[in-house]
This record gives sequence, structure tokens and C-alpha cells, in this order.
Amino acid sequence: MTDATASHQSTHKVEDHLRQIVKLLEKHRLVESMVDRDRASPRHNLIESLVHRQHLVELQLKLRSLHPADIAYILEALPLDDRLLVWRQIEDGRGGEVLLEVSDAVRDSLIETLERPALVRVLGQLDADDLAELAEAVPEEILTEVLQSLNARDRDWLQATMAYPEDAVGHLMYQDVLTVRENQRVEQVLLLLRGRDDLPPNTDSLFVVDGRHLFKGVLPLRALLLNDPQKQVAELMLADPVIFHCNEDAADAARAFERYDLVSAPVVNERGKLVGRLTVDEVIDYIREESEEDALNMAGLRGDEDLFAPIWDSARNRWLWLSINLCTAFIASRAIGLFEDAITQIVALATLMPIVAGIGGNSGNQTTALVVRGLALGEITPENTWHLVFKEIGVGLLNGVAWGSTVGLFAYLLYWNLPLGLVMAAAMLLNLLLAALMGVAIPLILHRLGRDPALGSSVLLTFITDGMGFFIFLGLATVFLL
Repeated sequence: MTDATASHQSTHKVEDHLRQIVKLLEKHRLVESMVDRDRASPRHNLIESLVHRQHLVELQLKLRSLHPADIAYILEALPLDDRLLVWRQIEDGRGGEVLLEVSDAVRDSLIETLERPALVRVLGQLDADDLAELAEAVPEEILTEVLQSLNARDRDWLQATMAYPEDAVGHLMYQDVLTVRENQRVEQVLLLLRGRDDLPPNTDSLFVVDGRHLFKGVLPLRALLLNDPQKQVAELMLADPVIFHCNEDAADAARAFERYDLVSAPVVNERGKLVGRLTVDEVIDYIREESEEDALNMAGLRGDEDLFAPIWDSARNRWLWLSINLCTAFIASRAIGLFEDAITQIVALATLMPIVAGIGGNSGNQTTALVVRGLALGEITPENTWHLVFKEIGVGLLNGVAWGSTVGLFAYLLYWNLPLGLVMAAAMLLNLLLAALMGVAIPLILHRLGRDPALGSSVLLTFITDGMGFFIFLGLATVFLL
């Protein structure tokens, strides 16, 4: 079975689980409504209690058989009332695992529903590494209470990781690190591993340190299995592996994991001391969250909006960029207003000008998407920026000539007016050149200012291509046609 087939079957499986949960919820509501109609019965309360308990037990059994990631998917796909009903049926011992899997917005809404003792019980089931992922979403007084239940080592670790920014490697690393010494033999290391109950997830290598815990190298597990038991670790270790520092940008680490096909990598502090381990599962989660946030930011949305959030919260989340869009629309309308006389005399201008603006916006958004992707992957540097600018201007020029000629011919055939067709072609060429330039400039400027290059790029670009598209087309028409 190929990976694609397995992934397809896995997706259908979790969707089947969602449909089963939805059917259980529908059955629960249907039976409850039928019981409510029979309130005159002397046994109404008993029947209602038994029916309610029966369906909830069925729901609990179904949830108990699912993986926490599948439960998280189901919670994110359910409307708010159904989501809270399902959430209340999850055992306390699994609630923390589910919170680790859901999106930030859904996680916040679930945490808000828990009373303080219940939230403490849920968080108390997690280790220090998992608590570090939830620390930002948990009220400070609750987190302080949970910290008191940890041992001193875990408490210090949690406080240390929380001190790093969310986009730093130190915030994503795990403390479960297996270390060995250079002078140990293979058989000693194997004996050490056999003495453990389990290995940390995504363990593909051990880390070699000296007496002061300074990092020396990486010992792949395959080297332990394929070499003489009497060989020393120093002979088999990789002395120049990929390593990360605590303050290093997580995006750079993600690119390194992709480039070198890493499963895990050591994390060291400024003194070269081994302090943790970065694993592929955490990197994948980081990449997914960043990609989702960029996709929403491009449209002027905050990256953590819950799909089924209350109407007021969702509307308020969109106000900022809608208000900006409204202002830009008024500016664009005034650009049209400057040429009211021209539009009155040549009515065809009103029907043709949206074409110039629309094609320019679409072309600019294509350029912006490529630049945002290039910035995210680290492919755009100060040395190649101008080459990119000139390349995109060249693309805009070529597209402007090709599509400008097309729409110019279309305008001529539609109105049998050659000057109008030429104006249409020239306006399309100029607006596509402008769209190419702005499509590169806007995300680069935002990046230079330390802002997310995806944040509202499409909104700003659409304003420029629409407003200037109208101005260019109507301006050329005024000069050459009137």
C-alpha cells in the first residue's frame, strides 16, 4: 500500500468517525425532544434521565476508542454547542492530550468551559514538555497551581522553555534526551537502552556529551546495531551533525529539517551545553500552524479564528481589514469620480474599466503569493532581491503585452472603436507592470519592517491595482479619446 493510499484511507476513517459522532448527537437531540413532549407522564423525569444517560454513555464509549488527534479533528468540525457536549464526555485523563492536538482558538474555548478543579486535573495528567505547549493558553494562577505538583527538574524546565519566544527553537524543544559518553562501548550503550521501559518518541539517535554535558556529537541508532559491540562511541559518532541553538529562529530550524530529512536534532545553549532535543513532530506542527496563519493573514484575518466561533467574535476579528478595505474603496471611487465627464460621454468606459482592475489584482496576488512563499523558505536574500524585482517586472511586461493585446482586440471588436482598443491595451500593460512591482514590494516592505509579509498583503495590493487601474484607464481615455 502506498503512502498516498494509506493517507487517503486514514482521512476517510476519521471522517467516518465524525459522521458517527454527528449521528449520535442527532439521535440524542431527537429522543430528548420526544421525551420533552411527554412531560405529562408521571415517569417523565426518570425516562428523561435514562435516555440522557444512555446516549451519553454511547458517546463516551465511542470517544474512548478514538485517538486524541481524531477527537481534536471532530471537535474542530462541530458547531459550538455540540462541541462542548462532546468535550464534556471526554475523560479527564485524555483531556490534556486532546488540548494538545486542537487549534489554538478551539483550545481557548474549551479551556474557558472548565472549572478550576477540572482544569487542574486535566493539566495534571501532562508532563513538562506538553505543559509548555499549553502554558500560553492557561490562566497564570492555574499554571502556578499545576507547577507545584511537578518535581523541581520539570518545574525548572517548564519555566525555562516559557522564557523563549514562541518562534524560537527553545520554545519547541523537548527535555527527553538520551546521552552517552565518548569512551563507552557499543555493548554498554545497548545494555543501557535495554534497561529502559521505552524510548522517547522520534528517537533515531543518541547524543554524545562530556562530563560537563557539553555536546560532542550524535550516535545514530543504526550504528549501534551494525557495528562490533566492543567499538567505542567515539569511533562511530557523527562529530559534525546539524545542531540548533535555543534562540535560533524556529522557521530556520524547520527549513533545516526539510532540507536534511531530520527526525531529531540536538539543541545547545550559548556555551555549547546540550539542553534539549527538537523533533520532527513539533516541527511539522509549527509549519502547519504558520502556513494556516499566513493563508488567513493574506486575506486580512487573524490566524487563530475558530470556524464556529460566536458571531460577535468572528465579526469583530474582521473589522480591522474591512475598515481598511472600506477606506481604500472610497479612495478608488474618488479616482473614478475624477473622470465622471469622460464616463458620461463614453459609456463603454464604465463596462471595460473593471477588467483592467480585476486582471491587475489577480496578477499581483500571484506575485505576492510567490514572494511570501520565498520569504518563508528563506530563498529571498538582500543579494537576490533586485534580480527578483526585475524578473517580475519582465513577467508583468510580457503578460501586459500578451493580455493587453487580447483585451484591446476584444474592446475593438465589441465597440468597433480602434482608439478605445488601444487605450484598453495600454492601460492593461501599465496596470500589470504596476501589479508586478507592488506584488514584490508590499511583502518585502512588511518583512523589512519586522511584520508578517502575508499580513493583509492582498488587501493592500487590491487597493493599489484597483485604484490605479481605474485611474490609468480613465486617464488615458480622457487624454486620447476626448
